Amino acid sequence: MPQKILFVCLGNICRSPAAEGVFRDLAPEFTTDSAGTSDWHVGEPPYGAMQTALRGRGVDISDLRARQFTPSDYDRFDLIIVMDTDNHFKVETLRPTGCQTPVRLFTDYAAATQADHVPDPYYTRDFDGCLDLIAQCATGLKQALDAPD
Repeated sequence: MPQKILFVCLGNICRSPAAEGVFRDLAPEFTTDSAGTSDWHVGEPPYGAMQTALRGRGVDISDLRARQFTPSDYDRFDLIIVMDTDNHFKVETLRPTGCQTPVRLFTDYAAATQADHVPDPYYTRDFDGCLDLIAQCATGLKQALDAPD
């Protein structure tokens, strides 16, 4: 069973830190981190509006800082979760030869939705809708990880 999980989006200031925060709150027994495929926000805290929306749900991600995804993440994590197909492609282009670490779309774990990606609230401004979907995905991911092999 994967014990170390990395959540990945574009800038690592909205979706992936939110996913990390929601999942670590739900399943603290797992080691989590988040990263972005771009270097736009490296070292910055999560986006203020996302932090506010999460605090309203009792989740604090103020300790997180943005970082960029690197090929070494394949060795450091057992499972890589991406927020959309564009970031899935970017992560896969960095896959080291012979590496078998699985990369999955977060929405693959949301049984109650037909969504094929987690929309970026930095652009949509729908932080609550994004967090509703992230919560569904996080619950589904935990259930999948807790299921017997």
